[in-house]
Amino acid sequence: MKLRNWQSECIHSAISKYKSKKHFLALATPGAGKTVMTSVLAKLMYDQGDIDLVLCFSPSSIVAHDFSEALGEQFDAHFDGTIGALGNSFTYQALSTLDNKVWRLFKKYRVFVIFDEIHHCAGSNVKDANSWGKPIITTIKEKAAYTIALTGTPWRSDALPIALAEYCNQSEQIQCDYVYGLKQAIADNVCRIPQVVALDNDQITVVEGDETSHFTSFIDLLSQSIIPYSEIVTNTSVIEQLLIHSSHRLNELRAINKEAGGLIVASSIAHAWQIQLILKQAIGESAVVVTSDEGNGNDLIRSFRYNQDKWIISVGMISEGTNIPRLQVCCYLSNVKTEMNYRQVMGRILRITDAPNQQAILFIPAEPKLVEYAYRVAQDIPDELAKVKFAQMDEEIITEAPVLSESDDILNGDSHKITNVTKPTISIGDAIINADESLTPFNDMPPSDVAIATDKIMGIFGKFNHKELEIDGFDQLFISEQSMAKLNKLSSEVF
Repeated sequence: MKLRNWQSECIHSAISKYKSKKHFLALATPGAGKTVMTSVLAKLMYDQGDIDLVLCFSPSSIVAHDFSEALGEQFDAHFDGTIGALGNSFTYQALSTLDNKVWRLFKKYRVFVIFDEIHHCAGSNVKDANSWGKPIITTIKEKAAYTIALTGTPWRSDALPIALAEYCNQSEQIQCDYVYGLKQAIADNVCRIPQVVALDNDQITVVEGDETSHFTSFIDLLSQSIIPYSEIVTNTSVIEQLLIHSSHRLNELRAINKEAGGLIVASSIAHAWQIQLILKQAIGESAVVVTSDEGNGNDLIRSFRYNQDKWIISVGMISEGTNIPRLQVCCYLSNVKTEMNYRQVMGRILRITDAPNQQAILFIPAEPKLVEYAYRVAQDIPDELAKVKFAQMDEEIITEAPVLSESDDILNGDSHKITNVTKPTISIGDAIINADESLTPFNDMPPSDVAIATDKIMGIFGKFNHKELEIDGFDQLFISEQSMAKLNKLSSEVF
C-alpha cells in the first residue's frame, strides 16, 4: 500500500519518539486517513518485534469495525478477540465493562494501544477524569507498551484536559507530536475544499402581545433570546428549504458523479424521521435513516458506503471517524452548536475520491455560532479558496413570543415573581407547528473563552477550554452590508 506523505512522516515521527517515550499524540484533520496510518504503524512495530498485541478504542461501533478491518488487512489476521486474534477493537463505552481477561493481557504481553478521537477521554488524574479517561489513566497509561492517540479536534468544551495529552506550562497549549492540518491536506490533495452555504431569512416577524417586532436574519432574531435555535431546526419549512437547496446541489454533482451522496444530520431520532418524511413529501426523494434505535445501523452505514443511494440521515452515528468517502453534500440540522461537532461533521464530506467532481458543500442555518465556525474554517484554507455564501429563504417567518403567566414553574429574574412561560407557535408561510410538539434540544456546551490566535491550521488550543479565534476579514468574503452590520453588532455584544 502506498502511503500519503503525511502518513509516512507521522509513522517515522512515532517510531522515533518511541525510542524514549511510549505515548504519541497525532493531530490530523478529519478525513485525512488516520485509520490506515495507525494500522500500518502497528504492523511495522509488530514486524520489528516491539509489540505482541494491538488493542484499539474508538467512539463508535462502526469506527471500531473499520479499525478492526484495517488492522486485519495489514496483519492478514483477525482482530476480534477470538482464538488466534492479534488483538481487538472496542468502543470507549466498553472500557468500563472489560473483564480481567483483557487487563491480564497487559501483564503478559507487550500491548500497543490505539485511541481514536482521544478528546472524548478526559483527565490528567483520577480526580478530573471522566468515565472513559479513568481506566486509561489508572491502567493503560502505565501498563501499555506503547500508545498512539489520534484526534481531528484537539479540545474539549467541558473544562477538562484530554487524557494522555501534555500541555505547556506557560501557554497551557496542548502539545501534539505530529500535526497535519486542513490547509496541508487540501494542498496535498488529500481533502476537498469545503464550501459553506448559510440559509437565512430576511422576513421574520415576532408577535408579543400587542407588539410586533421584525427581524431581517436568524442572527438578529437569536441575539434577542426570544426564540430558541431548536425551534428553527425543527420547523417544517426551514427543514424543507434546507433540503431543497441541498438536493439541488447534490443533483448537480450526481449529474457528473452518480455515486455522490448526501448526509443530513438531525437533532434527535424523532427529528430524523421527521426529516425523512419532509424529504419524501416536499422533494419526492427517499433516505436511509440510521439511528441508535436501528438494530442494524452499522449494516445500513456499510451498505450506504458502497451503494449509490442518494441520502442518509443520522443523529450521531455518522459523525467523527465514519468513513463514507462518496459523501459530498451535508445538510446540518443538528442543534449541537459546538465547533468540535461542526468540524467533525464537515469532515464527513472532505475525503478525496477518484470521482471527476470533488466539490464538498455544507448547508447550515445562518445561526451565529455556525456562521462564525464557517468563517474560521475558511481562514484555514490556502489562498482563501473556501467560500461562505448566504442564501435566502423564500417564505416569511411569523413567530409568537412566549407569554408569561403566574404559576409555580419558573422564577422571573426581574421581579423575582414565579411565572410560567407559554411556548410560542411558529409559522412559516402555510406551515405551523406548536412548540410543545417540538423536539427536546441537546444541552448547549458551556460558552467558550474568546480570542487567541494560533499558528497551527487546525489550532492547538488551551489546556482546559477551546479558545475561539477572532474573526477577521469579513469584508473579503461574500456578505451583504446589512448582514455585515448585524454580525458586527452581535460580535460587539459577545466579545
